Amino acid sequence: MIERIYTKQLAARMNEPRRFIQVVFGPRQVGKTTLVMQMLHKLPFEALFHLADNVPAADNHWIARIWDEARLKLAASPRNELLLVIDEIQKIENWSEAVKKEWDLDTLANRNLKVVLLGSSRLMLQQGLTESLAGRFETIYVPHWSYNEMREAFGWSLEQYIWYGAYPGAADLVNDKTRWADYIRNSLIETSISRDIVMLTKIEKPALLRRLFELGCVSSAKLVSLTKIQGDLQEKGNITTLSNYLHLLSEAGLLTGLEKYAGNVIRRRSSIPKFQVYNNALMSQMLNTTLEQAKTDHKLWEQTVESAVGCHLLNHSITENYNLYYWNENSSEVDFVIERNNATVGLEVKTGKDSTNPGLSVFSEKFHPKHVFTVGTNGIAFEEFFRMNPKTFFEL
Repeated sequence: MIERIYTKQLAARMNEPRRFIQVVFGPRQVGKTTLVMQMLHKLPFEALFHLADNVPAADNHWIARIWDEARLKLAASPRNELLLVIDEIQKIENWSEAVKKEWDLDTLANRNLKVVLLGSSRLMLQQGLTESLAGRFETIYVPHWSYNEMREAFGWSLEQYIWYGAYPGAADLVNDKTRWADYIRNSLIETSISRDIVMLTKIEKPALLRRLFELGCVSSAKLVSLTKIQGDLQEKGNITTLSNYLHLLSEAGLLTGLEKYAGNVIRRRSSIPKFQVYNNALMSQMLNTTLEQAKTDHKLWEQTVESAVGCHLLNHSITENYNLYYWNENSSEVDFVIERNNATVGLEVKTGKDSTNPGLSVFSEKFHPKHVFTVGTNGIAFEEFFRMNPKTFFEL
């Protein structure tokens, strides 16, 4: 079992004087609970771990009860220091108000009770944090696993990472495609949609949400108009509804729609979205083919590789605080554009023999980016690209 960098980051914060609630969040099955359990072994003081997953959502007193339990244990501790960990906190109604009340009571009483909260729903966590806990918390976002991590933990090749994505829990199942795909669908996708979106958010058309997700996954790395999606789904619903559902899928770490890079925000928001999964397993499990078959289908493999590049850029965009777009104009295009502090970098993905792309030149003339790169043929090797942090592009 490898130790992700977020374990040391959290442990370092826990060894500091009590100052903030630490909030660890990210998509399902990326190892949030595991990294917290690893972190507990690094602490010189005791901890209490509670899981809110099976607690009735309306049990408003549950948080107060476990907090009182932690206070009793703290009072008996020879170190006068204790950590309380609550997993899946967003399942409890009005959790942020309850946490605020207990945290503030401890602050007033000068109790050295530290707190870590974990959750899978970024949207629900952020709502509670900004509404009730402003100034009282820090966050650690835990993204999907990288190629380096999958290679170190499971000995995966680059092609395996590109096709099977990066869910560690499914890594041992890849030799049985049916079993692997069933695990991805039932344990990851269905759980994320039903428990992190439908259960916690008002969804008037859950079937539409699921169909949008399915179409978006098979279209990852492609531009598809929401109007066309609406027609394909034979739905008369509002385009705004589809946009909202896509936003919710993005907050759950499943699927997003990249906006077109442009000089003003209005044009970006009115652009056709480029679908992009957060983890390539979400795309591959939808396709009735194997890795070996996919590699012989040039168009499919080209899409799969571009989607994997998008996954790498998208997950780092959250931890490294940059924006991710695509760009096209007439017949010119650039697959990905990353932007941070008014600096832009254009990236074109190439898997065939031809590495030329006049779109990079047109993009450079129009926007004067800091850099433009080709990833793949006659450019940055895929092996090198997937092992690097994209923030490096801004540091060159």
